[in-house]
This record gives sequence, structure tokens and C-alpha cells, in this order.
Amino acid sequence: MNTEVIWNFIVTEGADFGLKVLGAIAAWIIGRWLIGIAVRLIGVTMERGGKIDMTLIRYLKSILSVLLTVVLIMAILDIFGIRTTSFAALLAGAGLAIGAAWSGMLANFAAGIFLQVLRPYKVGDFISAGGVTGTVKELGLFATTILTPDNVTTIVGNNKAFGDNIQNYSTEAFRRVDCVAKVANGVDVADAMQRLRTAVAAIPNVKDSPAPDVEILQFTPEGPLLCVRPYTHTDHYWQVYFDTHKAIVSTFGAAGYPVPETPVLHRTVAVAA
Repeated sequence: MNTEVIWNFIVTEGADFGLKVLGAIAAWIIGRWLIGIAVRLIGVTMERGGKIDMTLIRYLKSILSVLLTVVLIMAILDIFGIRTTSFAALLAGAGLAIGAAWSGMLANFAAGIFLQVLRPYKVGDFISAGGVTGTVKELGLFATTILTPDNVTTIVGNNKAFGDNIQNYSTEAFRRVDCVAKVANGVDVADAMQRLRTAVAAIPNVKDSPAPDVEILQFTPEGPLLCVRPYTHTDHYWQVYFDTHKAIVSTFGAAGYPVPETPVLHRTVAVAA
């Protein structure tokens, strides 16, 4: 009985089914070939722009290839008369469920795309983002890896980094180093400022233009507080920062300036006879 049913199917529907199989195979081969061409062309176009990171380009090409392959499979199923409407609805429902469950990951992914396109920072930049300050070691699609000055690797979600203020210290050619120095009351402030300008200007990697700033910042009970602000490249920031403090100590010591002291008011208490 089974043999007879099979034979009847081959006689009546065999030719039509065979043509459908051949058509499906041809559609798959040609479709995959066209998909490959389309993905390569889009990849080349994005690479020529030079504004999108290679990691993002590869990821987008992979997503596009998968989506086009799904469309091709649905078209092939339609050749056999299989309705894909319910299949498409199932995929849409699954997408919504996955999106709701992975909303945080998707937010990081979306922020990662914006970071790749807008490029507020790149690998090697010294930045402050998401409450973390350090050197960018990796800019991924979901998170940014930052190496802090105390040599701790910190991973910041891209959504947190992109949604907060971003400070990029490597964008400009140089950076100001902020230090302070306090001189004691009675010291010639103009002389102290001139000595500091000379000493700070001699520090390695301090820029000549703009020249270091040494000015009175405020007055305190111990004496005037000076701001000492040399300029240097970001790569030499901490070297100049520490050398500036050393220069302040050595300059004031060589000049014989006294150590600032807080004035103490002595009161005389009358003693009753």
C-alpha cells in the first residue's frame, strides 16, 4: 500500500516537486551569491568612509548577512507553498521577548554603535567617562575597557559612558597642570612668583608657549596662596605635576623662605584678686 501511494505521488506530483526542489537549490545558490556581493559592497563603502570602526563594520556585515539569509529561506519556503506569515510573526514575537529580557544589553549595544560612529574617544585616549578616569584600552560594542592610573582594568557599560559627561584629555595638543604654593606672611610675593616662573619653566616637558602661570590665587591667614600652572602634553602630565611640587619646595628652600604658620592670638585672662 505504501509503495503504491509513493508511486502515485511520483507519477502525479513528482515532476512538479522535482522542479520545486531544483528551483529551491538554484534560489539558494544564487541568493547566497547575491547576499555575499551585497554585504561586501556595503562593507567596502563603510570602510572607505573611514568614520566607522572595523569591529563595528564586521558586526554590521554579520547582522546584514543573517537578516538577508532569513529572508532568502522564507522565500524558498514560499516556493514549496509553505506560508511564512505565521513564521514571520513568530520571529517578531521572539524578537520582542528577547528585546525585553536583554533591554540593558541592547541599550549598551546601541550606545556602542553611537560611540563607534561619533568617536568622542578612541583607543589610547586618556578620558573620564562613566565616573572612571584612565586610558581607553578597548572600545567594544557593549562596554569600554579603561585602565586607571593605579593600573586597574575597569569595564564601563557603553550606555553609562555615553549617557554621562565625557572628558577627553587627549583631544587637545596640551593640558594645564594645576598646582598651588603658599608663601608665608612677610615674604616678598613678587620675588617668590618670579623665582617660581624661572624654576617651573626649566622643568622637562613644560611648554614655552603658553608660558607657565604663577599668580596670587587667594589670601589666607598663613600668607598668600599662589597658583602654579605649567602646560604640557597629556603624556607628561603626572611627570610635570610631581616635578612642579618638587620645584616649589626646592625654590622656596633655596630662597630661605619661612614655613607658613597660622597666626595664634594670645589672650590675657584677668585673675581676680
